[in-house]
Amino acid sequence: MPVRDLVVMANRLPIDETVSDSGVREWRRSPGGLVSALHPVLRDGGATWIGWAGATGPAPVVPDVDGVRLRAVPLSDDEFENYYEGFANSTLWPLYHDAVEQPVFHRRWWESYQRVNRRFAAVAAQVSPPGSMVWVHDYHLQLVPGMLRGLRPDLCIGFFMHVPFPPPELFKQLPPRAELLRSLLGADLVGFQTTGGAQNFLRLTNQVLGLRVSRSTVAVDDRTVKVGSFPISIDVADIETLARSPEVLARAAKIREDLGQPDRIMLGVDRLDYTKGIEHRLKAYRELLADGRVKVPDTVLVQVAVPSRERVEHYRALRDKVEREVGGLNGEYGRLGVPAVHYLNSSFNRTELAALYRAADVMVVTPLRDGMNLVAKEYVTSRVDHGGALVLSEFAGAAHELKQAFLVNPHDLDALKDSLVRALEADPSETAKRMRAMRRYVREHDVGRWARGYLNALVPQ
Repeated sequence: MPVRDLVVMANRLPIDETVSDSGVREWRRSPGGLVSALHPVLRDGGATWIGWAGATGPAPVVPDVDGVRLRAVPLSDDEFENYYEGFANSTLWPLYHDAVEQPVFHRRWWESYQRVNRRFAAVAAQVSPPGSMVWVHDYHLQLVPGMLRGLRPDLCIGFFMHVPFPPPELFKQLPPRAELLRSLLGADLVGFQTTGGAQNFLRLTNQVLGLRVSRSTVAVDDRTVKVGSFPISIDVADIETLARSPEVLARAAKIREDLGQPDRIMLGVDRLDYTKGIEHRLKAYRELLADGRVKVPDTVLVQVAVPSRERVEHYRALRDKVEREVGGLNGEYGRLGVPAVHYLNSSFNRTELAALYRAADVMVVTPLRDGMNLVAKEYVTSRVDHGGALVLSEFAGAAHELKQAFLVNPHDLDALKDSLVRALEADPSETAKRMRAMRRYVREHDVGRWARGYLNALVPQ
């Protein structure tokens, strides 16, 4: 990996503020997502991370965490509503996920998005050492590369898109489509999860901006911008160690006991988001119960739904629908003390998640669209016993890598039901063979390889 000063930019800092029982406030490293993916890469390198601290108002002074210097960017209440909940998560998020929900566009949201991106770029310009690498992450900050290029042309700028990047016929719906594309081209390297996302971007720069493109580059002004796919991964060694720990094994056994020692446990772990296919999963399970292909208490479904963006209307409506469906399932097919669905609308720590992975016979990862989905990789990595089966949506980025999973189109309810039954009833020798192959792939393509591959492409050695 190139040895240079590294500055990471993301919407959020990798920390959360907590308050102890005694009233002492402290900052702790956040779980999950981008934080977990980047932490092993940054912890020993003296990097700087720029992001929002999670509360509106003036930017707090935050401590360094695990050797990473942190710089907070402030957001006002109005900016949180218009930049974050508005343009980022009610315009870009649904559009980039195949318009599963109808995107909404308001000019005031776009103005706020521009203003916040300009603020992030200004902070990066201030704190970045001469000639350093600045790695900008995700759809919240798509204007930063171009803005930062104007402020600090000496910097080496990379951008990585964690979510899917849509085809031209969807992206062109955005009124500021040209501005977004042109700003992304302020980077020296624009990275995506899949080759499909990279190809969509190349086609758009040609169609919308009229630029000359090749298979992996775009010619813009007097520069050549590289474009490529870099599938993100996880810290395999860390998760394997955790999955083998006595604490996790004991907790996994207790989970099965608490569930009544069923023959088979199906598990879903998702953010409560309309892209994750939770409603489709519950409907398929309901029909399997109605058809008698699975029965309670022999089979149970555990659905973890981590709260998400609860002030956005789409998410409030989804929570209500999911809770009604779970209540209906349990009312019709459960019995006293033995629900058909164990629904957990809360966050879980790493140890509890690892225990759930070890306890589950079938992991159900069926998003309607997903950039990667690291839950699938975490489950595979946690199964150091080569047990368990993975049912995986073909519309998740992970499906391009975990080809031995039971791949399914979650929009096809009959196919989803059949895939669940196949996974539940598969011979252990078959599931073990599949799991070994997937584990081998993830071990060889861990988060370190992802980061090295991206940074070496950004600054070739």
